[in-house]
Amino acid sequence: MVRPPLTLEERLRGEQLGLVLRQARGERSIVEIAAAAGMSAETLRKIETGRIATPAFFTIAALADVLGISLDRLADHSTPAPT
Repeated sequence: MVRPPLTLEERLRGEQLGLVLRQARGERSIVEIAAAAGMSAETLRKIETGRIATPAFFTIAALADVLGISLDRLADHSTPAPT
């Protein structure tokens, strides 16, 4: 199955989500946070850099829990301003 290309809005939203997650992670290592959330460090790295622009809900929920941030905050800060 071929996945359709992401729209510009989806790519921007993924980049913004990655920025919020990086800021919430602070000085903690990618390896530490990824392990606590039950994923590989490479997966977290891809999410933080926007290469996985539309991660699964449960992936984001696990990261939010480990980082101590609410899903509402992630949603509020991960939506780019309209162009």
